[in-house]
Amino acid sequence: MGEVIRFIPKSELERARLVREARAIYDSIFPSADAISGLGYDKTPLHRG
Repeated sequence: MGEVIRFIPKSELERARLVREARAIYDSIFPSADAISGLGYDKTPLHRG
């Protein structure tokens, strides 16, 4: 009783899908700091001199 049904345009659904896909690609190229720390990389900073 009293439910509201929201109709979402197809273009909005497609936009949301493309954003999710782009984020997944970005995350695969640039993993978060949490993901990197779990891989066992050396955490010493790089020095440029």
